[in-house]
Amino acid sequence: MAETTLADGWLGDFSRGPAVFTVYRVGPEEGGHPLGPPEYRIECNDGAGPREICRFFGDTDLPAEWFGAWQNDPWCDWILAQANKTIRNPER
Repeated sequence: MAETTLADGWLGDFSRGPAVFTVYRVGPEEGGHPLGPPEYRIECNDGAGPREICRFFGDTDLPAEWFGAWQNDPWCDWILAQANKTIRNPER
């Protein structure tokens, strides 16, 4: 498996229990708009392989879009807070 880098949009990881969350900046090649606000996606790997669970725009009042069972999950606010910390201080 290829290692991800900042050039791939990877910003960092954080975890809670058995779940590992990964934050990526979405570029135009992934559906992001080059002139719009920064867009991010969060993937979760809880042992079943990584899958996208959320997309959101940084520094806007637009709500995050949660997918599947993550809609209205009690962890959502915590996940977004951790993702924003990762965006402000990406892993290098």
